[in-house]
Amino acid sequence: MEINRVVQEETIKWQNYTTGTNFLKDLFKEKKEMRKSGILQTLAAVESTDKPFISIYLNAEPNEHGRDDFNIFLKKQLSVHEGRFAEESPELESYKNDVKKIQNYVEKIPASADGVAIFACDAEDYFKTFEFDVAFEEHRFEIMDRPHIYPLARLVDQNPQFAVVLADLNETRIYLMQRGRIINSEEIENEKYTRSEAGGWSQMRYQRRIDEMRKQNAKEVINELEKLVRDEDIRQIVLAGNKDVVIPILIEQMDDFLSEKVVGTTRMEIDTPEHEIIDKAEFVINRFDTLQDKEKIDQLKELNYAEGKGITGVVNTLKALANGQVQELYLTATFDEIEYDENSVKEILDAYAPAEDGEMPSAKNSHEIADEMIIRALESAERIRFIEDENLLEEFGGAGALLRYTMSANQNQT
Repeated sequence: MEINRVVQEETIKWQNYTTGTNFLKDLFKEKKEMRKSGILQTLAAVESTDKPFISIYLNAEPNEHGRDDFNIFLKKQLSVHEGRFAEESPELESYKNDVKKIQNYVEKIPASADGVAIFACDAEDYFKTFEFDVAFEEHRFEIMDRPHIYPLARLVDQNPQFAVVLADLNETRIYLMQRGRIINSEEIENEKYTRSEAGGWSQMRYQRRIDEMRKQNAKEVINELEKLVRDEDIRQIVLAGNKDVVIPILIEQMDDFLSEKVVGTTRMEIDTPEHEIIDKAEFVINRFDTLQDKEKIDQLKELNYAEGKGITGVVNTLKALANGQVQELYLTATFDEIEYDENSVKEILDAYAPAEDGEMPSAKNSHEIADEMIIRALESAERIRFIEDENLLEEFGGAGALLRYTMSANQNQT
């Protein structure tokens, strides 16, 4: 079975544009080329409005009793927030119309959805919903002047597709995976070799023939792996199997393009159950990501000096984003941990306000400021990376960036 064809078929099943539903397949277009149109990019481009814009994130995984509890959360939030608006006001009318749409939609959420996002503003005729096979960490309910995208951007960064190659001397399986699930797999049977009882020169020729056959089998696997990696823009590969024999042969056949994407290896039998494959592969991925986070922030600290290519803090990061200097944006994975001086942020927002009558985010609202950094990063940065360990960015208020170029003090930054 050709893995690319199956992935395409599954992608078609996932997508349902008539209801606004779209799965992570399109979201990860941002990972390949962030400036191209996609869900996150589309939401970031929504203009601010003076009417209530509702953003809801639901963790729809079954709880310990086997039931979804997001309905309790949602009912409470919808009721509490209604009191924010004056009676008979246009804002209240817009909000009530959104509530009806949200309630109608929630009744139809399929049991297979682990994560749900809802964006609604009746006054702007805007209502979109998205269902995911992975869950948001927690429920979120926000009313702002535009979509709240921080949790969605985090989901994109932390749930990439990756490849797992599980091999022994007789067969190889290539898995296309995402956190908590196997999207698809392809099995490759290696060419078999017959044992010989001959000794001496015959035995040596036989061993050479085995070695060549193993290399040929490895080349076939690597060719299939490279197709998958290129087609799906895979950035991480886990090698599993016999670490002493099979994995070294596979690594030997890789060029730099693939070998640079190998994030770790793990010992595993070819008949390992799928749930164990998922657990062991994710352990390797998580271990690598944790080390990468620390290395990235250590590098950031080393480059964080006058006119250096590392900057820290919300104020400096926001300014660099406005100048289009940022190559990689680093944000704490918990946006409630973002801290900054409101007056300094307000000065940056005022200095870089759009020429036309466009609304700028409120410096008092950390959620709006976090979104503003993401929106600007989507316009020009190559990567947005969410740092899981909040301690790594704590001293910097939860934000930092690596720059593609620096600007001296006498350069015009407006």
